[in-house]
Amino acid sequence: MKSLFREVYSLDKACYDKGLNEYILMENAARAMYEEIKHFKSVCIISGPGNNGADGIALARMLLGICEVHLFLPLGVKSEMAKFQFEVYKNYGGEYSEYTPTNIKNYDCYVDAIFGSGLKRDLNNKINNIIKALNKRDGFKLSCDIPTGLDDNGNKKGEVFKADITVTMGAAKLSLYSDEAKDFVGKIKVANLGVSFKNYTSKTKYYLLQKSDMQLPFRNKKNSHKGTYGHLGVLVGEKEGAGIISALAGLNFGAGLVTCITREKINIPYELMHDDRISDKFNTLVFGMGMGNFYDDEIEKICKLNIPKVIDADMFYKKEIINCLDKKVVLTPHPKEFSSLLKILNLGEYSVSEIQANRFELALKFSKVYPNVVLLLKGSNTIIAYKNQLYINPFGTPALSKGGSGDVLAGMIGSLISQGYHILKATIIASLAHSFAGDIEPNYSLTPIKLIQNLERLK
Repeated sequence: MKSLFREVYSLDKACYDKGLNEYILMENAARAMYEEIKHFKSVCIISGPGNNGADGIALARMLLGICEVHLFLPLGVKSEMAKFQFEVYKNYGGEYSEYTPTNIKNYDCYVDAIFGSGLKRDLNNKINNIIKALNKRDGFKLSCDIPTGLDDNGNKKGEVFKADITVTMGAAKLSLYSDEAKDFVGKIKVANLGVSFKNYTSKTKYYLLQKSDMQLPFRNKKNSHKGTYGHLGVLVGEKEGAGIISALAGLNFGAGLVTCITREKINIPYELMHDDRISDKFNTLVFGMGMGNFYDDEIEKICKLNIPKVIDADMFYKKEIINCLDKKVVLTPHPKEFSSLLKILNLGEYSVSEIQANRFELALKFSKVYPNVVLLLKGSNTIIAYKNQLYINPFGTPALSKGGSGDVLAGMIGSLISQGYHILKATIIASLAHSFAGDIEPNYSLTPIKLIQNLERLK
């Protein structure tokens, strides 16, 4: 996993304290963008009035004599570094002009250096129109630091520049990994500003998961039996298909035994076991998906079981969930369910849109109160919170936007916990495997059963 940061101004300042200056960091920032686009024959750069714009102006100067380059300054230059870079650019004969959406010709590449990280206000009509016009162009698009139109929470503040690549400066920002940012950032590349990543960064509580964090279960103990790999119990409720899907996912992700717990005898796949009693004989219990009101009279008993639990779906609307939040619990809500959970726990009343706009803060808010519980907040970029730290899974795919996908994930997490994995590690691995298994099929045709079958194809 890689470190993420809420802001990097403090990291830049630490570099200045050690003898570097803004000019050196800016040259390296511009150089990183230059390497991405130097092969294009024509480049249009739209720079803002501050230091993000100064990065763009420095890039324009580097491209002079390499390709056709034109600099647009729709808001002029205001920061000292922007003024400095602009004077140097003019000294080398660089062309520039005021920008309007109607006077720009076609270029091979468009660079957005209008506003970087830290944007808080809504964009005005002029900038909105510029972004609209640029997004209609066919050329390759690069954003400097963060696409213009996204604020420091990764939320839209107007039109957003849709980049093919975002070159972010110094270290990756948390705002680049919001759900809303996902459609705009393109490929994210971190620019080295003249010092190693280790020497540039400091401690953080935000982490970006990588494929290498997906350590799939592997059976290398030859003297073993089904009990070696745990016994997973899955509560099958009113909508029985949800529980069965979860149980099948658990079995296919390595659990030695998987039992469907039902009050009545139902048809289940032959490879699954059946029990009509809820007990602590299981290594892990998964419940909530499709549960309805079937087990309302036993919820307190369920919560008191001294075994790890993975809780999903309908349980987030029941006040008894308060009694389940011990140190061996994983919660897997989507935003609407998380809204209900926060209200039940007296942590605030938030609409789904408010949760989406403040995903990082609200996940941390929960984790501060319940540090020993693992929270997996579903989304395009899934958030996992534990002990006041956040882990971001950026590999979500629209293929998973299908009923039953979450049931599969809950079963996968429960399976790993049953096999002896720590609740955090189980959640991270299952979340990543879930994403990559969902990325194998065409993104419109994935079903929960196909998703489960894809688990054996992971590497």
